[in-house]
Amino acid sequence: MTEQLEHTGQDLCGVDPRTGEPVGSPVPASDSATVDAVARAAAGAVAPLAGYGPAERAGLLRAVASALRDAGDELVALADAETALGSPRLPGELARTCAQLDMFADAVEEGSFREATIDLPDPNAVPPRPDLRRLLVPLGPVAVFAASNFPFAFSVAGGDTASALAAGCPVVVKAHPSHPGLSVRTGEIVTAALRTAGAPDGTFAVVHGEQAGRDLVTHPAITAVGFTGSLGGGRALFDLASGRPDPIPFYGELGSLNPAVATPAAVVARGPELAKAYVGSFTMGSGQFCTKPGLLFLPTGHALTDVLTRAVRDTTVAPLLNARIRAGYDAGVRTLAAVDGVRELVGPSTADRPGHAANPALLAVDVPTLVAHADELLAECFGPVSLLVEYADADELLRAVELLPGSLTATVQGEESEPELPAALLAAFAERAGRVIWNGWPTGVAVSWAQHHGGPWPATTAPLHTSVGVTAVRRFLRPVAYQDVPDALLPAELRDANPLGLPRRLNGTLTSGEVVR
Repeated sequence: MTEQLEHTGQDLCGVDPRTGEPVGSPVPASDSATVDAVARAAAGAVAPLAGYGPAERAGLLRAVASALRDAGDELVALADAETALGSPRLPGELARTCAQLDMFADAVEEGSFREATIDLPDPNAVPPRPDLRRLLVPLGPVAVFAASNFPFAFSVAGGDTASALAAGCPVVVKAHPSHPGLSVRTGEIVTAALRTAGAPDGTFAVVHGEQAGRDLVTHPAITAVGFTGSLGGGRALFDLASGRPDPIPFYGELGSLNPAVATPAAVVARGPELAKAYVGSFTMGSGQFCTKPGLLFLPTGHALTDVLTRAVRDTTVAPLLNARIRAGYDAGVRTLAAVDGVRELVGPSTADRPGHAANPALLAVDVPTLVAHADELLAECFGPVSLLVEYADADELLRAVELLPGSLTATVQGEESEPELPAALLAAFAERAGRVIWNGWPTGVAVSWAQHHGGPWPATTAPLHTSVGVTAVRRFLRPVAYQDVPDALLPAELRDANPLGLPRRLNGTLTSGEVVR
Protein backbone atom coordinates (compact mmCIF):
# COMPACT_ATOMS: atom_id res chain seq x y z
CA MET A 1 0.00 0.00 0.00
CA THR A 2 1.22 3.50 -0.80
CA GLU A 3 1.45 5.73 2.23
CA GLN A 4 4.69 7.72 2.15
CA LEU A 5 3.62 10.56 -0.12
CA GLU A 6 5.33 13.76 -1.18
CA HIS A 7 3.17 16.87 -1.29
CA THR A 8 3.39 20.37 -2.63
CA GLY A 9 0.94 23.22 -2.91
CA GLN A 10 -1.45 24.90 -0.52
CA ASP A 11 -1.61 23.50 2.99
CA LEU A 12 -4.97 22.39 4.37
CA CYS A 13 -5.79 23.05 8.00
CA GLY A 14 -8.73 21.98 10.12
CA VAL A 15 -10.91 24.63 11.74
CA ASP A 16 -12.92 24.31 14.94
CA PRO A 17 -16.49 25.24 13.92
CA ARG A 18 -17.18 26.38 17.49
CA THR A 19 -14.52 29.11 17.40
CA GLY A 20 -13.45 29.50 13.79
CA GLU A 21 -9.86 28.95 14.90
CA PRO A 22 -7.39 26.55 13.22
CA VAL A 23 -6.81 23.18 14.87
CA GLY A 24 -4.13 20.58 14.27
CA SER A 25 -1.12 20.64 12.00
CA PRO A 26 -1.39 21.80 8.38
CA VAL A 27 -1.77 19.01 5.81
CA PRO A 28 0.00 19.63 2.47
CA ALA A 29 -2.05 19.32 -0.69
CA SER A 30 -1.03 16.43 -2.93
CA ASP A 31 0.70 17.35 -6.16
CA SER A 32 0.06 15.77 -9.56
CA ALA A 33 3.10 13.50 -9.27
CA THR A 34 1.76 12.10 -6.00
CA VAL A 35 -1.66 11.43 -7.48
CA ASP A 36 -0.03 9.72 -10.45
CA ALA A 37 2.07 7.53 -8.15
CA VAL A 38 -0.81 6.34 -5.97
CA ALA A 39 -3.09 5.77 -8.98
CA ARG A 40 -0.41 3.67 -10.67
CA ALA A 41 0.16 1.75 -7.45
CA ALA A 42 -3.58 1.10 -7.27
CA ALA A 43 -3.50 -0.23 -10.83
CA GLY A 44 -0.74 -2.61 -9.78
CA ALA A 45 -2.90 -3.96 -6.97
CA VAL A 46 -5.85 -4.85 -9.20
CA ALA A 47 -4.79 -8.34 -10.27
CA PRO A 48 -3.53 -9.61 -6.88
CA LEU A 49 -6.52 -8.17 -5.02
CA ALA A 50 -8.98 -9.68 -7.52
CA GLY A 51 -7.33 -13.02 -6.93
CA TYR A 52 -8.16 -13.03 -3.23
CA GLY A 53 -10.83 -15.50 -2.22
CA PRO A 54 -13.94 -14.48 -0.28
CA ALA A 55 -12.43 -15.29 3.11
CA GLU A 56 -9.28 -13.29 2.41
CA ARG A 57 -11.18 -10.27 1.11
CA ALA A 58 -13.61 -10.37 4.02
CA GLY A 59 -10.62 -10.53 6.35
CA LEU A 60 -9.30 -7.25 4.97
CA LEU A 61 -12.58 -5.49 5.70
CA ARG A 62 -12.86 -6.91 9.20
CA ALA A 63 -9.26 -5.91 9.93
CA VAL A 64 -10.06 -2.30 9.05
CA ALA A 65 -13.20 -2.34 11.20
CA SER A 66 -11.29 -3.74 14.15
CA ALA A 67 -8.49 -1.19 13.83
CA LEU A 68 -10.98 1.70 13.71
CA ARG A 69 -12.74 0.41 16.82
CA ASP A 70 -9.43 0.11 18.65
CA ALA A 71 -8.59 3.73 17.79
CA GLY A 72 -12.10 4.98 18.52
CA ASP A 73 -11.33 7.42 21.34
CA GLU A 74 -8.52 9.04 19.38
CA LEU A 75 -10.54 9.32 16.18
CA VAL A 76 -13.64 10.72 17.89
CA ALA A 77 -11.54 13.41 19.58
CA LEU A 78 -9.93 14.39 16.27
CA ALA A 79 -13.30 14.45 14.54
CA ASP A 80 -14.88 16.59 17.22
CA ALA A 81 -12.07 19.14 17.04
CA GLU A 82 -12.63 19.59 13.30
CA THR A 83 -16.42 19.15 13.04
CA ALA A 84 -17.89 20.03 16.47
CA LEU A 85 -20.38 17.18 15.99
CA GLY A 86 -19.76 15.91 19.51
CA SER A 87 -21.25 12.98 21.37
CA PRO A 88 -23.33 10.86 20.91
CA ARG A 89 -23.20 11.66 17.18
CA LEU A 90 -19.53 10.88 16.50
CA PRO A 91 -19.19 7.64 18.51
CA GLY A 92 -22.42 6.45 16.91
CA GLU A 93 -21.22 7.33 13.43
CA LEU A 94 -17.91 5.54 13.98
CA ALA A 95 -19.84 2.47 15.14
CA ARG A 96 -21.95 2.65 11.97
CA THR A 97 -18.79 2.89 9.86
CA CYS A 98 -17.34 -0.24 11.43
CA ALA A 99 -20.67 -2.04 11.09
CA GLN A 100 -20.69 -1.19 7.36
CA LEU A 101 -17.27 -2.80 6.95
CA ASP A 102 -18.42 -5.91 8.81
CA MET A 103 -21.62 -6.05 6.75
CA PHE A 104 -19.66 -5.97 3.49
CA ALA A 105 -17.35 -8.66 4.86
CA ASP A 106 -20.39 -10.86 5.49
CA ALA A 107 -21.66 -10.11 1.99
CA VAL A 108 -18.32 -11.05 0.44
CA GLU A 109 -18.40 -14.43 2.18
CA GLU A 110 -22.06 -15.01 1.25
CA GLY A 111 -21.21 -14.21 -2.36
CA SER A 112 -24.57 -13.64 -4.06
CA PHE A 113 -23.59 -10.11 -5.12
CA ARG A 114 -21.22 -11.70 -7.66
CA GLU A 115 -24.33 -12.84 -9.56
CA ALA A 116 -22.76 -16.11 -10.69
CA THR A 117 -24.99 -17.46 -13.45
CA ILE A 118 -24.68 -20.66 -15.47
CA ASP A 119 -26.69 -21.67 -18.54
CA LEU A 120 -25.73 -25.16 -19.69
CA PRO A 121 -25.63 -26.00 -23.41
CA ASP A 122 -28.93 -26.73 -25.11
CA PRO A 123 -28.75 -27.66 -28.80
CA ASN A 124 -32.55 -27.66 -29.00
CA ALA A 125 -32.93 -24.04 -27.90
CA VAL A 126 -33.79 -21.43 -30.54
CA PRO A 127 -31.16 -20.40 -31.36
CA PRO A 128 -28.98 -23.24 -30.00
CA ARG A 129 -27.34 -22.26 -26.73
CA PRO A 130 -23.67 -22.78 -25.91
CA ASP A 131 -22.30 -23.18 -22.39
CA LEU A 132 -22.56 -19.64 -20.92
CA ARG A 133 -21.30 -18.59 -17.50
CA ARG A 134 -21.51 -15.04 -16.22
CA LEU A 135 -19.92 -13.32 -13.23
CA LEU A 136 -19.44 -9.79 -11.88
CA VAL A 137 -15.77 -8.84 -11.63
CA PRO A 138 -14.00 -5.79 -10.17
CA LEU A 139 -13.81 -2.68 -12.33
CA GLY A 140 -10.37 -1.56 -11.12
CA PRO A 141 -9.06 1.37 -9.05
CA VAL A 142 -11.82 3.54 -7.59
CA ALA A 143 -11.54 7.21 -6.60
CA VAL A 144 -13.63 8.04 -3.53
CA PHE A 145 -14.49 11.64 -2.61
CA ALA A 146 -15.07 12.04 1.10
CA ALA A 147 -18.00 14.14 2.36
CA SER A 148 -17.89 16.93 4.94
CA ASN A 149 -21.04 16.09 6.88
CA PHE A 150 -20.22 12.49 7.84
CA PRO A 151 -16.52 12.44 8.82
CA PHE A 152 -16.58 8.68 9.36
CA ALA A 153 -19.51 7.05 7.52
CA PHE A 154 -19.05 8.93 4.21
CA SER A 155 -15.38 9.75 4.49
CA VAL A 156 -12.02 7.99 4.32
CA ALA A 157 -13.22 4.59 5.56
CA GLY A 158 -16.90 5.11 4.76
CA GLY A 159 -19.41 3.26 2.65
CA ASP A 160 -17.84 4.01 -0.74
CA THR A 161 -14.44 2.76 0.42
CA ALA A 162 -15.96 -0.31 2.07
CA SER A 163 -18.07 -1.25 -0.95
CA ALA A 164 -15.19 -0.75 -3.40
CA LEU A 165 -12.85 -2.91 -1.31
CA ALA A 166 -15.60 -5.53 -1.04
CA ALA A 167 -15.85 -5.55 -4.82
CA GLY A 168 -12.11 -6.21 -5.00
CA CYS A 169 -11.15 -2.71 -6.16
CA PRO A 170 -8.18 -0.71 -4.85
CA VAL A 171 -9.22 2.70 -3.47
CA VAL A 172 -7.72 6.18 -3.61
CA VAL A 173 -9.60 8.60 -1.33
CA LYS A 174 -9.66 12.33 -1.94
CA ALA A 175 -10.00 13.64 1.62
CA HIS A 176 -12.42 16.41 2.50
CA PRO A 177 -10.76 19.69 3.54
CA SER A 178 -13.17 20.14 6.47
CA HIS A 179 -11.43 17.41 8.47
CA PRO A 180 -7.89 16.98 7.09
CA GLY A 181 -6.25 15.91 10.35
CA LEU A 182 -8.85 13.21 10.92
CA SER A 183 -8.45 12.08 7.32
CA VAL A 184 -4.69 11.70 7.68
CA ARG A 185 -4.99 9.65 10.86
CA THR A 186 -7.84 7.51 9.55
CA GLY A 187 -5.82 6.84 6.40
CA GLU A 188 -2.82 5.76 8.48
CA ILE A 189 -4.96 3.34 10.50
CA VAL A 190 -6.65 1.85 7.43
CA THR A 191 -3.32 1.48 5.62
CA ALA A 192 -1.67 -0.26 8.57
CA ALA A 193 -4.64 -2.58 9.08
CA LEU A 194 -4.68 -3.62 5.43
CA ARG A 195 -0.93 -4.20 5.37
CA THR A 196 -1.06 -6.36 8.50
CA ALA A 197 -3.97 -8.33 7.01
CA GLY A 198 -1.93 -9.05 3.88
CA ALA A 199 -3.39 -6.64 1.31
CA PRO A 200 -1.20 -6.03 -1.76
CA ASP A 201 0.74 -2.78 -2.09
CA GLY A 202 -1.39 -0.06 -3.66
CA THR A 203 -4.70 -1.26 -2.19
CA PHE A 204 -5.42 2.02 -0.41
CA ALA A 205 -4.21 5.63 -0.30
CA VAL A 206 -5.41 9.12 0.65
CA VAL A 207 -4.70 12.36 -1.20
CA HIS A 208 -5.59 15.96 -0.37
CA GLY A 209 -6.59 19.12 -2.25
CA GLU A 210 -8.97 20.24 -4.98
CA GLN A 211 -6.50 19.75 -7.80
CA ALA A 212 -5.75 16.25 -6.55
CA GLY A 213 -9.45 15.48 -6.96
CA ARG A 214 -9.47 16.66 -10.56
CA ASP A 215 -6.26 14.75 -11.26
CA LEU A 216 -7.80 11.58 -9.85
CA VAL A 217 -10.95 11.76 -11.95
CA THR A 218 -8.94 12.19 -15.14
CA HIS A 219 -6.16 9.71 -14.36
CA PRO A 220 -6.22 6.80 -16.83
CA ALA A 221 -5.77 4.21 -14.06
CA ILE A 222 -9.00 5.23 -12.29
CA THR A 223 -12.01 3.23 -13.48
CA ALA A 224 -14.89 4.68 -11.39
CA VAL A 225 -15.63 7.50 -8.95
CA GLY A 226 -17.79 7.62 -5.82
CA PHE A 227 -18.74 11.15 -4.76
CA THR A 228 -20.91 12.71 -2.05
CA GLY A 229 -21.13 16.49 -2.05
CA SER A 230 -22.59 19.57 -3.64
CA LEU A 231 -24.50 19.74 -6.89
CA GLY A 232 -22.03 22.21 -8.42
CA GLY A 233 -18.90 20.33 -7.42
CA GLY A 234 -20.36 16.97 -8.33
CA ARG A 235 -21.53 18.16 -11.73
CA ALA A 236 -18.09 19.56 -12.54
CA LEU A 237 -16.40 16.26 -11.68
CA PHE A 238 -19.14 14.28 -13.47
CA ASP A 239 -18.39 16.26 -16.61
CA LEU A 240 -14.66 15.54 -16.22
CA ALA A 241 -15.35 11.81 -15.87
CA SER A 242 -17.65 11.84 -18.92
CA GLY A 243 -15.24 13.94 -20.97
CA ARG A 244 -12.25 11.62 -20.62
CA PRO A 245 -10.98 9.84 -23.74
CA ASP A 246 -12.19 6.72 -21.92
CA PRO A 247 -15.31 7.88 -20.00
CA ILE A 248 -15.79 6.22 -16.62
CA PRO A 249 -18.83 5.85 -14.36
CA PHE A 250 -19.30 8.68 -11.86
CA TYR A 251 -21.55 7.74 -8.94
CA GLY A 252 -22.41 11.13 -7.49
CA GLU A 253 -24.80 11.88 -4.65
CA LEU A 254 -25.64 15.56 -5.08
CA GLY A 255 -28.52 17.81 -3.98
CA SER A 256 -31.90 16.67 -2.69
CA LEU A 257 -35.05 18.42 -1.45
CA ASN A 258 -36.62 15.31 0.14
CA PRO A 259 -40.25 16.52 0.09
CA ALA A 260 -42.74 15.48 2.76
CA VAL A 261 -46.53 15.68 2.67
CA ALA A 262 -48.96 15.67 5.57
CA THR A 263 -52.46 14.72 4.51
CA PRO A 264 -55.53 16.40 6.07
CA ALA A 265 -56.36 13.26 8.05
CA ALA A 266 -52.82 13.07 9.44
CA VAL A 267 -52.99 16.70 10.57
CA VAL A 268 -56.30 16.07 12.34
CA ALA A 269 -55.05 12.88 13.99
CA ARG A 270 -51.61 14.04 15.17
CA GLY A 271 -50.84 17.52 13.88
CA PRO A 272 -48.78 18.93 16.80
CA GLU A 273 -46.75 15.72 17.14
CA LEU A 274 -46.11 15.68 13.41
CA ALA A 275 -45.04 19.34 13.39
CA LYS A 276 -42.51 18.90 16.21
CA ALA A 277 -41.03 15.79 14.62
CA TYR A 278 -40.65 17.62 11.31
CA VAL A 279 -38.71 20.46 12.95
CA GLY A 280 -36.53 17.91 14.71
CA SER A 281 -35.82 16.25 11.37
CA PHE A 282 -34.89 19.32 9.33
CA THR A 283 -32.70 20.76 12.10
CA MET A 284 -31.00 17.43 12.91
CA GLY A 285 -27.28 17.72 12.33
CA SER A 286 -27.85 21.46 11.83
CA GLY A 287 -29.71 20.67 8.62
CA GLN A 288 -26.56 19.24 7.05
CA PHE A 289 -27.95 15.79 6.24
CA CYS A 290 -28.46 14.92 2.58
CA THR A 291 -31.86 13.53 3.62
CA LYS A 292 -33.10 16.68 5.38
CA PRO A 293 -36.79 17.33 4.54
CA GLY A 294 -36.52 20.61 2.64
CA LEU A 295 -40.26 20.88 1.93
CA LEU A 296 -43.35 20.04 3.95
CA PHE A 297 -46.74 20.25 2.26
CA LEU A 298 -49.57 21.04 4.71
CA PRO A 299 -53.28 21.56 3.99
CA THR A 300 -54.50 25.14 4.12
CA GLY A 301 -55.93 25.88 7.57
CA HIS A 302 -53.65 23.39 9.32
CA ALA A 303 -53.47 25.57 12.47
CA LEU A 304 -49.91 24.41 13.19
CA THR A 305 -48.08 27.68 12.64
CA ASP A 306 -47.65 28.46 16.33
CA VAL A 307 -46.44 24.94 17.13
CA LEU A 308 -43.96 25.01 14.27
CA THR A 309 -42.70 28.50 15.07
CA ARG A 310 -42.15 27.71 18.75
CA ALA A 311 -40.36 24.47 17.92
CA VAL A 312 -37.96 26.24 15.56
CA ARG A 313 -37.27 29.11 17.97
CA ASP A 314 -36.65 26.66 20.79
CA THR A 315 -34.03 24.81 18.72
CA THR A 316 -30.36 25.74 18.99
CA VAL A 317 -28.35 24.03 16.30
CA ALA A 318 -24.67 23.15 16.44
CA PRO A 319 -22.21 25.20 14.36
CA LEU A 320 -22.14 24.49 10.65
CA LEU A 321 -19.20 22.44 9.45
CA ASN A 322 -17.20 25.13 7.70
CA ALA A 323 -17.19 28.73 6.61
CA ARG A 324 -18.23 27.90 3.05
CA ILE A 325 -21.33 26.03 4.22
CA ARG A 326 -22.26 28.84 6.59
CA ALA A 327 -21.86 31.48 3.88
CA GLY A 328 -23.93 29.38 1.48
CA TYR A 329 -26.62 28.86 4.11
CA ASP A 330 -26.84 32.55 5.01
CA ALA A 331 -27.10 33.53 1.35
CA GLY A 332 -29.53 30.74 0.50
CA VAL A 333 -31.98 31.51 3.31
CA ARG A 334 -32.04 35.19 2.42
CA THR A 335 -32.56 34.39 -1.25
CA LEU A 336 -35.53 32.16 -0.43
CA ALA A 337 -37.03 34.72 1.97
CA ALA A 338 -36.77 37.47 -0.65
CA VAL A 339 -38.97 35.63 -3.18
CA ASP A 340 -42.25 37.45 -3.69
CA GLY A 341 -45.01 35.69 -1.73
CA VAL A 342 -42.75 33.91 0.78
CA ARG A 343 -43.73 34.37 4.44
CA GLU A 344 -41.14 34.30 7.20
CA LEU A 345 -42.44 32.17 10.06
CA VAL A 346 -38.94 32.24 11.52
CA GLY A 347 -36.91 34.49 9.29
CA PRO A 348 -33.19 34.52 8.57
CA SER A 349 -31.05 35.96 11.35
CA THR A 350 -27.38 36.28 12.19
CA ALA A 351 -26.16 34.06 15.02
CA ASP A 352 -24.38 36.04 17.74
CA ARG A 353 -22.16 33.11 18.63
CA PRO A 354 -18.53 32.55 17.56
CA GLY A 355 -17.28 30.24 14.85
CA HIS A 356 -19.65 28.92 12.19
CA ALA A 357 -22.81 29.34 14.23
CA ALA A 358 -26.18 29.63 12.48
CA ASN A 359 -29.83 29.99 13.42
CA PRO A 360 -32.64 27.81 12.05
CA ALA A 361 -35.31 29.30 9.81
CA LEU A 362 -38.76 28.33 8.57
CA LEU A 363 -40.45 29.88 5.55
CA ALA A 364 -43.91 29.36 4.04
CA VAL A 365 -45.66 29.73 0.68
CA ASP A 366 -48.86 28.57 -0.95
CA VAL A 367 -48.90 26.31 -3.99
CA PRO A 368 -49.56 29.10 -6.54
CA THR A 369 -46.45 30.91 -5.26
CA LEU A 370 -44.41 27.73 -5.48
CA VAL A 371 -45.56 27.17 -9.05
CA ALA A 372 -44.82 30.77 -10.04
CA HIS A 373 -41.33 30.71 -8.53
CA ALA A 374 -40.40 27.04 -8.86
CA ASP A 375 -36.88 27.71 -10.15
CA GLU A 376 -36.06 29.80 -7.08
CA LEU A 377 -37.92 27.84 -4.42
CA LEU A 378 -37.15 24.27 -5.50
CA ALA A 379 -33.42 24.65 -4.86
CA GLU A 380 -31.66 22.93 -1.99
CA CYS A 381 -30.39 25.17 0.81
CA PHE A 382 -27.90 23.17 2.87
CA GLY A 383 -28.46 23.96 6.52
CA PRO A 384 -31.27 24.27 9.10
CA VAL A 385 -34.04 25.75 6.95
CA SER A 386 -37.17 24.27 5.41
CA LEU A 387 -40.13 25.51 3.40
CA LEU A 388 -43.79 24.92 4.24
CA VAL A 389 -46.07 24.68 1.21
CA GLU A 390 -49.80 25.05 1.87
CA TYR A 391 -52.19 23.31 -0.53
CA ALA A 392 -55.92 23.96 -0.97
CA ASP A 393 -57.00 20.46 -1.99
CA ALA A 394 -55.72 17.14 -3.28
CA ASP A 395 -55.71 18.21 -6.92
CA GLU A 396 -53.58 21.27 -6.16
CA LEU A 397 -51.21 19.16 -4.07
CA LEU A 398 -50.71 16.55 -6.78
CA ARG A 399 -50.10 19.23 -9.40
CA ALA A 400 -47.39 20.71 -7.17
CA VAL A 401 -45.80 17.29 -6.65
CA GLU A 402 -45.42 16.98 -10.41
CA LEU A 403 -43.04 19.97 -10.33
CA LEU A 404 -40.65 18.43 -7.84
CA PRO A 405 -37.16 17.38 -8.96
CA GLY A 406 -35.65 14.01 -8.19
CA SER A 407 -34.80 13.35 -4.53
CA LEU A 408 -33.18 10.77 -2.34
CA THR A 409 -36.37 10.47 -0.27
CA ALA A 410 -40.02 11.43 -0.23
CA THR A 411 -42.29 11.14 2.80
CA VAL A 412 -46.04 10.69 3.24
CA GLN A 413 -47.55 11.41 6.63
CA GLY A 414 -51.00 9.89 6.23
CA GLU A 415 -53.70 7.69 7.69
CA GLU A 416 -54.75 4.31 6.32
CA SER A 417 -58.37 5.36 6.80
CA GLU A 418 -58.05 7.90 3.95
CA PRO A 419 -59.54 6.60 0.72
CA GLU A 420 -57.26 7.69 -2.13
CA LEU A 421 -54.77 10.51 -1.44
CA PRO A 422 -51.99 8.48 0.26
CA ALA A 423 -51.96 5.93 -2.55
CA ALA A 424 -51.72 8.68 -5.17
CA LEU A 425 -48.87 10.34 -3.28
CA LEU A 426 -46.94 7.11 -2.87
CA ALA A 427 -47.23 6.43 -6.60
CA ALA A 428 -46.15 9.97 -7.52
CA PHE A 429 -43.22 9.90 -5.12
CA ALA A 430 -42.03 6.51 -6.36
CA GLU A 431 -41.37 8.22 -9.70
CA ARG A 432 -39.30 10.97 -8.07
CA ALA A 433 -37.37 9.44 -5.18
CA GLY A 434 -35.21 6.46 -4.33
CA ARG A 435 -36.80 5.86 -0.91
CA VAL A 436 -40.47 6.47 -0.13
CA ILE A 437 -41.34 6.76 3.58
CA TRP A 438 -44.65 6.24 5.32
CA ASN A 439 -45.23 8.04 8.64
CA GLY A 440 -41.55 8.51 9.39
CA TRP A 441 -38.86 11.06 8.60
CA PRO A 442 -35.98 10.71 6.16
CA THR A 443 -33.09 11.69 8.43
CA GLY A 444 -31.64 8.34 9.35
CA VAL A 445 -30.50 5.82 6.73
CA ALA A 446 -30.41 2.18 7.80
CA VAL A 447 -27.50 0.13 6.49
CA SER A 448 -28.95 -3.11 5.13
CA TRP A 449 -29.50 -5.28 2.07
CA ALA A 450 -32.81 -3.61 1.17
CA GLN A 451 -31.70 -0.01 1.58
CA HIS A 452 -31.61 2.32 -1.41
CA HIS A 453 -29.84 5.64 -1.00
CA GLY A 454 -30.09 7.21 -4.43
CA GLY A 455 -32.61 8.83 -6.70
CA PRO A 456 -33.26 10.61 -9.99
CA TRP A 457 -31.23 13.67 -10.96
CA PRO A 458 -30.26 15.94 -9.24
CA ALA A 459 -30.20 13.62 -6.23
CA THR A 460 -27.66 11.38 -7.97
CA THR A 461 -25.95 10.95 -11.31
CA ALA A 462 -26.83 7.23 -11.43
CA PRO A 463 -30.34 6.49 -10.11
CA LEU A 464 -29.96 2.74 -10.71
CA HIS A 465 -27.50 2.52 -7.83
CA THR A 466 -27.28 3.10 -4.09
CA SER A 467 -24.44 4.44 -1.96
CA VAL A 468 -25.75 2.77 1.22
CA GLY A 469 -26.46 -0.91 1.77
CA VAL A 470 -24.98 -4.10 0.38
CA THR A 471 -25.94 -3.40 -3.22
CA ALA A 472 -23.65 -0.34 -3.18
CA VAL A 473 -20.98 -2.85 -4.19
CA ARG A 474 -22.66 -3.23 -7.59
CA ARG A 475 -21.32 0.16 -8.67
CA PHE A 476 -17.77 -1.15 -8.81
CA LEU A 477 -18.35 -4.41 -10.66
CA ARG A 478 -18.87 -5.29 -14.31
CA PRO A 479 -20.22 -8.49 -15.91
CA VAL A 480 -18.11 -10.93 -17.89
CA ALA A 481 -19.63 -13.94 -19.69
CA TYR A 482 -17.53 -17.01 -20.48
CA GLN A 483 -18.62 -19.12 -23.47
CA ASP A 484 -17.58 -22.77 -23.79
CA VAL A 485 -14.53 -22.25 -21.56
CA PRO A 486 -13.13 -25.50 -20.11
CA ASP A 487 -14.02 -26.02 -16.45
CA ALA A 488 -10.42 -25.91 -15.23
CA LEU A 489 -9.90 -22.50 -16.84
CA LEU A 490 -13.00 -20.88 -15.38
CA PRO A 491 -13.02 -18.66 -12.29
CA ALA A 492 -13.67 -20.76 -9.18
CA GLU A 493 -17.09 -19.14 -8.80
CA LEU A 494 -18.25 -20.67 -12.10
CA ARG A 495 -16.74 -24.14 -12.01
CA ASP A 496 -19.01 -27.17 -11.98
CA ALA A 497 -18.05 -28.24 -8.44
CA ASN A 498 -18.78 -24.77 -6.98
CA PRO A 499 -15.72 -25.00 -4.69
CA LEU A 500 -16.60 -21.73 -2.93
CA GLY A 501 -20.16 -22.83 -2.16
CA LEU A 502 -21.68 -19.65 -3.60
CA PRO A 503 -25.36 -19.20 -4.43
CA ARG A 504 -25.66 -19.38 -8.23
CA ARG A 505 -28.39 -19.33 -10.83
CA LEU A 506 -28.20 -22.59 -12.78
CA ASN A 507 -30.44 -22.77 -15.85
CA GLY A 508 -32.62 -20.13 -14.24
CA THR A 509 -32.88 -21.73 -10.79
CA LEU A 510 -31.09 -20.45 -7.69
CA THR A 511 -28.93 -23.12 -6.08
CA SER A 512 -25.67 -23.54 -4.19
CA GLY A 513 -25.14 -27.05 -5.48
CA GLU A 514 -22.78 -28.50 -8.07
CA VAL A 515 -23.45 -28.73 -11.78
CA VAL A 516 -24.66 -32.24 -12.50
CA ARG A 517 -24.53 -33.19 -16.15
